[in-house]
Amino acid sequence: MKSLPALFAAAACLLLASCASPIAKRIERNPDIYNKLSERHKSLVSRGEVEEGMSKQAVFIAWGRPDRAFRGSRNGRAMEQWSYLAYDAVPGGWYGPGWGYGGWYGARGGYGYCYDPFYSYQPMVNYVPYERAKVEFSNSKVTAWTR
Repeated sequence: MKSLPALFAAAACLLLASCASPIAKRIERNPDIYNKLSERHKSLVSRGEVEEGMSKQAVFIAWGRPDRAFRGSRNGRAMEQWSYLAYDAVPGGWYGPGWGYGGWYGARGGYGYCYDPFYSYQPMVNYVPYERAKVEFSNSKVTAWTR
């Protein structure tokens, strides 16, 4: 009986630990990167914010792994761009042709017609990606960002 409260306490701790924010989890998994940041950048990163002059590592902790990364040059200087995507639910077309189907049934061979309302005219939702945030780096430092 004494182990039952301990079991509930352990389960509650596991539940609370799984509710940590993604930023808190990235800080916990990368303490060496987080501890090297300035106090201002630590404060921004813990709120999920980015500013010019931040390092790539700070942006990674604040916003996570980018969905796309591009390398190129601007004005003769090497640059890198990270892109973060999100998805919008957009109503689309409709499933099914809106017709029933016919077939033979019955012991005497009569013709029957059946309409299936669950197949015809059901709404369809498409998930369309869009760029929700973008960060540009030069010399591994943020030079521009949009959100």
